[in-house]
Amino acid sequence: MRTLAGALALCLLAMGAAPPPAGLPGPGGPDLLVTDQASRRVLLLDGARGVWDPEAEPAVVKWAFSPVGDARYADLEPARSWVYPDEAKVRTHRGRVYVLVTASFGFAAVVEYPSGRRYWGDALAPGGIGVNPHSIELLPDGRVAVAGSTGGVVRLYAAAQGPRGVPFASYRLDDAHGLQWDERRGVLWALGGDRLVVLRAGGTGARPTLSAVFETPLPSPHGHDLARVAGRADRLWVTTGSAVYQYAPGRNVFLRDFAGAAGISRARVKSVGDEPVGGRVASTVPEGGLGEAWWTRTVTVHRPDGTYRLVNGGLYKARWWLPAGW
Repeated sequence: MRTLAGALALCLLAMGAAPPPAGLPGPGGPDLLVTDQASRRVLLLDGARGVWDPEAEPAVVKWAFSPVGDARYADLEPARSWVYPDEAKVRTHRGRVYVLVTASFGFAAVVEYPSGRRYWGDALAPGGIGVNPHSIELLPDGRVAVAGSTGGVVRLYAAAQGPRGVPFASYRLDDAHGLQWDERRGVLWALGGDRLVVLRAGGTGARPTLSAVFETPLPSPHGHDLARVAGRADRLWVTTGSAVYQYAPGRNVFLRDFAGAAGISRARVKSVGDEPVGGRVASTVPEGGLGEAWWTRTVTVHRPDGTYRLVNGGLYKARWWLPAGW
């Protein structure tokens, strides 16, 4: 495997804890996009409200998505593939806003916001056997990458060719959990159980290829979430089973030198990310005592500290709603 400097140069050339103490974050920040496994929905929730109670106050939900009962997704058998939604992120492509979603029992799709129209979708493994999609990314050329943790695979789909049944390329990555496109370097970062990999998305729009140009071991096992750090092209958020890091590609180091690290870096963080205006960090950690061991009803906010709370929720991931990017 090539050195980091050489690999990135080539790429450039080619292109349950307990819930935290009660407290409310300040109003006026971005909204939050969450995967609520209790209701089997992806929800866009009002960032100005510290407590979300959709039954008592429906207006706290600004948008919701579920493919169940939606004829546009019927071929993906969402009654069985849309179980435990585990990823939701917002991306903008060719002037349109999309929400990228996956669910543990096989569902993966790119959904136009707010219409809910389908750009692309697949059911990688109906019934959840063998793949378990855990993250998804939309590339600038319209192709879509999906990470399957149980299947140990990253797939790159020629999604611009149609909504389903398109060619794809595969790369084996044990316990694949996270994906993040790197606009600056023109590469796809992929997080596995024990390593972080740089993938080159090659081939053509109709015939994709996927190959590794660099990999580095994680400082602790069980890689889980991967996201860019707001406003810093030289940093990526990386979570493992025991800690939260920022990875610096240019130096090939995993760091915990960021502001608020003492509170942010902890075990079992399922999602983490910051927003560019106030610099606040949002994260989710299982809190125990709910329907599943990995659920929480709390989104923890750092810098300043606070919480959001979803009444009767079963949250897995939460991400700031930033469709314009940063």
